[in-house]
Amino acid sequence: MSQEFELQATVRTDSGKGASRRLRRLNNEIPAVLYGGHKDPVSLTILHKDIAKAIENEAFFSHVITLKIGNKSEQAVIKDLQRHPAKTIVMHADFLRVSANEPITVNVPIHFLNEEKCVGVRIGHGTILRTLNEIEIKCLPRHLPEYIEVDLLELDVGDSIHLSEITMPEGVTCLALEHGDENDDLSVVILQAPRVDSDEDQLEDEAAAAASAASEEAAGDKKAPADDDSDGDRED
Repeated sequence: MSQEFELQATVRTDSGKGASRRLRRLNNEIPAVLYGGHKDPVSLTILHKDIAKAIENEAFFSHVITLKIGNKSEQAVIKDLQRHPAKTIVMHADFLRVSANEPITVNVPIHFLNEEKCVGVRIGHGTILRTLNEIEIKCLPRHLPEYIEVDLLELDVGDSIHLSEITMPEGVTCLALEHGDENDDLSVVILQAPRVDSDEDQLEDEAAAAASAASEEAAGDKKAPADDDSDGDRED
């Protein structure tokens, strides 16, 4: 893992919704909790600007994070992030302690490669449908990947890629497939055929257009005045 993330945190002694609201409103901080690792949970506060900046990076969600709490440091991964339903505000964060020798369960994003260059798009003019954007994995912290790559270069119209076809990095297990249940072998991406009108539909459209034009022409003929064969002379 090439990137490192570090957050400064403070132990929080007060609790409750009122205290959390005061944190956000008066101190521009958010409440958080650190749990797991065979230790008691610890209530924390973190500056909103710090966590808001961290979550701008997709890698934050699939990295081991260093929480600096006073003069101590804790290694953790983020397990849950509560956001305001209408504003770009983080409301609460949950962190899980990690140990170097204990596996962790994390959702990591999928990075799709060669989407525009794949056979089904470049030649077949198909449409790529992503059915999964992340994969739940299990691994030791040192094996935690930032993302999982899926190469679409050879994907053709009508093809799909399933979880079982993705090569996991060393030491990483896909939880959905861990027990070998075929029902969990979900599709990750599908290349759909382009939507085109059939020849029959096209002929029907052309026939309808021709009939409409003929009808309009006939209607115009009925409205035209009859020709007058008289020479227009009259006797005074």
